[in-house]
Amino acid sequence: MFEFSAYHVLLAALGMAIILAYWLPRFFSGREPAASGLLIGLGWLTFGWIPDMPQAMSPITAPRPWEVVSELCVIVGLFGVGLRIDRLMNLTLWGPTVRLLAIAMPLTILGVAAMGWELAGMTLAGALLLGAVLAPTDPVLAGDVQVGRPTEGGEHPIRFTLTTEAGLNDGLAFPFVHLGLAIAAATVVSPELLAEWAWRDLAYRVLVGAACGVAIGWLLGKILFALPRANALCNTQAGVFALAGVFVAYGVTELAEGYGFIAAFVSGVTLRRAESDHAFHVRLHDFSENIEHALTAVLLIALGAAMPALLPSLDLAGAAIGLALILVIRPAAGLLSLIGSRLRRGERLVVSFYGVRGVGSIYYLSYAGSHAELTNEARLWAVTAFTILLSTVLHGFTAAPALERVTGEKQTA
Repeated sequence: MFEFSAYHVLLAALGMAIILAYWLPRFFSGREPAASGLLIGLGWLTFGWIPDMPQAMSPITAPRPWEVVSELCVIVGLFGVGLRIDRLMNLTLWGPTVRLLAIAMPLTILGVAAMGWELAGMTLAGALLLGAVLAPTDPVLAGDVQVGRPTEGGEHPIRFTLTTEAGLNDGLAFPFVHLGLAIAAATVVSPELLAEWAWRDLAYRVLVGAACGVAIGWLLGKILFALPRANALCNTQAGVFALAGVFVAYGVTELAEGYGFIAAFVSGVTLRRAESDHAFHVRLHDFSENIEHALTAVLLIALGAAMPALLPSLDLAGAAIGLALILVIRPAAGLLSLIGSRLRRGERLVVSFYGVRGVGSIYYLSYAGSHAELTNEARLWAVTAFTILLSTVLHGFTAAPALERVTGEKQTA
């Protein structure tokens, strides 16, 4: 007796949506397809019409699954990004990255928070949390603007800057998420609250994250390439070591109350320095990238399915915040931070504009929803979902040709 199982229909529909998202763009472009926006759209089209499905998939209803999946996606992506960086010691390449982290990101947080406070009428905690959630650029969805695989070389300053910025600002935005949650819990901003936040969330956790990343990355390098030298792990096909390394780096750092996102990226960068020309680095990177792509595809399909439950809370003020972030706040903050840098004018424009928003923002907001009662939660999710959709469409479909034009590097399918 034949019967339809809802679970099997769900799997088939999910698989078809992912296939279409990667396949359809090839009819219109010879470039590697920008699938992120299509994954959200096809998730919306495939599942959004099913009764009760959007509400069941909503991160407001069940934030914990969203937190776990997006967390795994980000840490695997950060480790892979760290493995990509070939030219670590070229200090001139790091100048624009430092400027973006130290100047552009705080300005972006302030700009979004100010709009949330003044324009959307959010609470101070909610506005600050929105700024922190939307400030970091995404290491997962920004493949078109990042450097290539390990040992490929040719790291153009634009790609190096956007890659290292995305690798570090996911962790560096976390102190501001904690500040928003602390203000929400305390209701009053006091000098004691700010002092505790500064030493614990801003100083201690960042330093512990970086230190653990270096130590664990160094240890992983020894285990892979040096011990035992005669029968090293790097001579195997064990790409799953990348996933194991990510789990160790992230888990140990979080147990030490450091920022695991920083540790995931720094451990990848540090491991990349061990036997830097060895082909095993490519194997590690490719394995982590495959895991990252699989998790991202499922997450974005789910976000599309949840859109009918999230977007009704989007008003004109919320849409204005998303548009302003993508089109005004991030580009202006980026250009301001890059004044006096070694990048040329066209390069500064590209770096400033292509700050892709995505999975990191999903994680931060679902993390906040799991750890606190958020006053503006529905509006926060509506603005965040709208901004991610806008970014994946606008950035996703223009990044490759823009980078080709400025760098002279042709992307092929």
